Amino acid sequence: MDFKRFTALCTALTITGAALAPAAGAGEEHHPLAERLREAIVAQNFKDVIDLTPPESGTARAAGQREKYDPSPAELAGKARVLAAQAGKPLHQTPNMDAAIIELNPAGQPESVANVLLSPQYPNGVVVPVEDKSLATDQVRYRWWDDTEWDVNGGKGTRDVLAGRENAPIDFSSPYPASVLKLMVGFGVLRLADQGKIDLDADYAYDPNPVREACGGPSVKRVRQHFDEMITKSQNESTCALIKLIHDLGSWDAVNKSFADLGMPTLMVTGTIPGNGGRWIGSNMSGLDTAKLLLLVNGGLGVLWTTDAGKQVTRNELSASSRRVFQQALADQGHNEMLSTPNWCGRDYPVQGIPQQVPARWIQPDGTVKVGDAVYDRDVRPCNEAAEVTFAHKTGWVDTTGSDAGIVKSFRGKDNRRYVVVVFCNLGTDYVDADRPADPPGVFPVLYTQKYAKLGKAIDDIMKNL
Repeated sequence: MDFKRFTALCTALTITGAALAPAAGAGEEHHPLAERLREAIVAQNFKDVIDLTPPESGTARAAGQREKYDPSPAELAGKARVLAAQAGKPLHQTPNMDAAIIELNPAGQPESVANVLLSPQYPNGVVVPVEDKSLATDQVRYRWWDDTEWDVNGGKGTRDVLAGRENAPIDFSSPYPASVLKLMVGFGVLRLADQGKIDLDADYAYDPNPVREACGGPSVKRVRQHFDEMITKSQNESTCALIKLIHDLGSWDAVNKSFADLGMPTLMVTGTIPGNGGRWIGSNMSGLDTAKLLLLVNGGLGVLWTTDAGKQVTRNELSASSRRVFQQALADQGHNEMLSTPNWCGRDYPVQGIPQQVPARWIQPDGTVKVGDAVYDRDVRPCNEAAEVTFAHKTGWVDTTGSDAGIVKSFRGKDNRRYVVVVFCNLGTDYVDADRPADPPGVFPVLYTQKYAKLGKAIDDIMKNL
């Protein structure tokens, strides 16, 4: 079918509300993409990653729920020096990983879907059955993440994320999403803007009470600036401000309900402090629902999925202008260093991941990258010349989280692929490769095991060859 005829068909389907193409069915037999994703994850052989704070060490992670924020570059550098002096030990068990892919057709609709979970209970990975119309599953009993439970309880969680899943055949503790949770905050802000409750171009006077160190002090900025800083630079101060803004409007319950009503029930931001927007530990995201959120933000034609309650979800859950704001911020992501690694262009370590182009916004005259206070010392121009795709995404990291979620689109003339990819894992900055070299002084450190970059490249190769 030529592109003009295809476009006409898409337009007709948009009018009728019909799905453009059936999503993949459940089970490996009908899920070659899921099986290839599972093989790619297992091939990374995570067992040789070094845990710098193993359970039996004197530096083991503290029990119970605690604050989790992305550290500043200075804090990361200081922590890196401390941890470098520790020998660490190889992982005592398989990490928890939730990886999801949605392949897109030219109209931005789902062509195939894959979701694979890895954990001590599923060391060879398990393919999650995904229902055709809803792009959802009821076959997973999701548990809240807890560092100590993972360390000493065989990776098993004890608190359910969703009620009524007690008999689900797959039991899985969802890794804390770290700064990928900012996608949920962004959706909430733009949803409220579409409802006329927030003006993106108005100043918001952030006046925290009490002041929280991770959130910063009082500030006055346009809402739009807070949004941009939250996504592109992962700025925690702006994130706290926007969380507080939603609290000021009394709208967090409505935002969380909208995720559930749209068929993304594992997405939620709970327990944050109304007076300052801090304490994010009550945030949860599954890979599959996060991929659906990005599918909506991407804005394909027609019905993207239909919820179990019969609601047909389209891109119009966000206005065209709101989607453009979201898409541009994701496209301007400065921290390209997990599934993709062009900020480290030309280094032997880490290896290249998804071959994405670094946004020009952050490139200095000498070709190096500076994102806020984060300084990268490599000339990224050679990698940009060789880049094959754009990657509009959001990364996240804390000591026990590595996460990346975004939309990949190839350049004209490159191997054609379009897909959403999400990876959540508990291997954060406390976990390193045995052969990891020291970071140069004054340079933003490598945050993750390079196995994430290898997985990103493997996923992109899979999508090239579908």
